[in-house]
Amino acid sequence: MKRHASAVWNGTLKEGKGSITTPSTVLNKTQYSFTSRFEEGIGTNPEELVAAAHAGCFSMALSARIANAGITPDSVDTKATVDMKNDGGWSITGIHLETVVKANGLTNEKLQELAEDARAKCIISRLFSVPVTMEAKLG
Repeated sequence: MKRHASAVWNGTLKEGKGSITTPSTVLNKTQYSFTSRFEEGIGTNPEELVAAAHAGCFSMALSARIANAGITPDSVDTKATVDMKNDGGWSITGIHLETVVKANGLTNEKLQELAEDARAKCIISRLFSVPVTMEAKLG
């Protein structure tokens, strides 16, 4: 299986702009720019998309583990934060996952066990060489 997306960039780094498109058209010529990436401009940016992919992957992975434990999850709500640092060149230095799970019958102890397994084994988590930290709570 292969998945793909495409990006077009026009102009210089600071004055230029670009767009990102996916075959599903969920992203369809979605704007991104220097200001949306490194400041607070309108549009998306690669790091935000990495965070979205990681939050989605982790939520699905944790939901599967909860269900495999014989508990039906009502919701798994995850926020992924990509930490960036400019030390002579931009780097992603880590990713932090914060998740709140609603599931009748799920104890905090079991949640921590399942969430740690999901963090370690989710496809997107395994992509990174930076630390992936996590905080899991019952909601």
